[in-house]
Amino acid sequence: MRQKIFISSVQKEFAGQRRALKEYIQGDALLCKFFEVFLFEDIPAADRPADEVYLHEVARSDIYIALLGREYGYEDDAGISPTQREYEYASALGKERLVYLKSVSDAERHPKMRMLVDRAAVELVRRRFGSIPELTALVYASLVDYLERMALIRTGPFDATACRNATLQDVSAEKVRNFLRTARRARDFALDESTPLVDALAHLNLLDKGAPSHASILLFGGAPQRFLISSEVKCMHFHGVTVRKPIPSYQIYKGTVFDMVDQAVDFVMSKLNRTVGTREHGPQAPVFYDIPETAVTEAIVNAIAHRDYASNASVQVMLFADRLEVWNPGSLPPGLSLEDLHRAHPSIPRNPLIAEPLFLTKYIEKAGSGILDMIEVCMEAGLPTPEFRLDAGCFIITLSRKQPAGWIKVGSEQVGTKLGPSRDQVLVLQQVIEGKAITTLMHSVRRTNRTKFRDQVLNPLIQEGLIEMTIPDKPRSSKQKYRLTEKGRKLLAEQLSLIRTEVPCPPNAQE
Repeated sequence: MRQKIFISSVQKEFAGQRRALKEYIQGDALLCKFFEVFLFEDIPAADRPADEVYLHEVARSDIYIALLGREYGYEDDAGISPTQREYEYASALGKERLVYLKSVSDAERHPKMRMLVDRAAVELVRRRFGSIPELTALVYASLVDYLERMALIRTGPFDATACRNATLQDVSAEKVRNFLRTARRARDFALDESTPLVDALAHLNLLDKGAPSHASILLFGGAPQRFLISSEVKCMHFHGVTVRKPIPSYQIYKGTVFDMVDQAVDFVMSKLNRTVGTREHGPQAPVFYDIPETAVTEAIVNAIAHRDYASNASVQVMLFADRLEVWNPGSLPPGLSLEDLHRAHPSIPRNPLIAEPLFLTKYIEKAGSGILDMIEVCMEAGLPTPEFRLDAGCFIITLSRKQPAGWIKVGSEQVGTKLGPSRDQVLVLQQVIEGKAITTLMHSVRRTNRTKFRDQVLNPLIQEGLIEMTIPDKPRSSKQKYRLTEKGRKLLAEQLSLIRTEVPCPPNAQE
């Protein structure tokens, strides 16, 4: 939301200056993004007292600009002008006040204007102007200074600058202690969990002039999204290969960067298919997923740690039948190309103060090696090399899912010749061997919406000739059940054979 500026009074003396200031602010490429300007003379006629209108607008404004010159202006029954009323009201409300004096001698000023000027001199810093270009230059400098003080624009790294309106009370001491305990155990970090909060934050460079930085709130904040609304992860699961509504599974995860990584990784891994290997390398049989968990984690950590937190977009994690896409708001650092990601390259973290605690807790293994490690893990799993692209202001990582050979197309969507039934469809095939009602089938796959279940699961299976109705002439019959066709029995046998096959432990899996 843009900040509102109220430019004082309806004095004819400054009619040109007020209009010039408004046009200048609205036409400036930077200021127009942050400010809108109110001029009394722009409002339409209304059956309201003028003093009520301008005081109401002062209250609604964030910044009050006072132009003080020769004239005092119209005086009400108490002998006070609108300019003085506005100034006093803005002062009482604690508004940001910017005062500019027209360069004339005090002798030329109305006596009451001299008194107002003297009062302003005691309360705040004033600036003098002679011409409109001088005035606009002074106002520009003041507004840029305001934006910097309010942290609406910054000259330093985002993660190092103070988080607006946040205090040390917004940092969770318990989360800091948990971090220190983990970092000491994982990386032999110098500080232990008994370290005072302020000392720990200072050691990690997470304070800006004593105030918590954006990084400290994102890492250890009690409610980070209270200050950084878009710092969330949107996770979506689609049964097909395109974005299509309704979305079968959609979750928005909030919290610290640690919370968001954990929740997003759990979301993806819970949706992936898995196979179980042999016990020849140890007492426990290894479990393998469509995408290695280390690759999934690296893609999600990369997006959350290195995203542009000044963007209004959120990290998006989208799991399709054939791939995982992780969308990270922002672009590559200057000097780094998409081709560079496939070979050794320097580490240029967008948010170094966020990346360091992730390294200390082993969410990140080695600086600058994450992308190459992800590529290597995918190749070892027999998957295509991850794809990287820039689109719609985002850096996107695409990881392919392993598709069991022999799975056939179900429904209208196609990925080569390897897209097979969804997990829910396979479970339904298993359930309808002896014939089951729709309510029983829905319960078996934890579905509650009958229409979506029919459209997304049953109808594609019927269209492919894998299941059939027991009462085809009465599709809506309360006694309707579903059973496997001969084609469905054959497919189910093939799928179960693939799922139960024990695969050998791949090289380096135990390292």
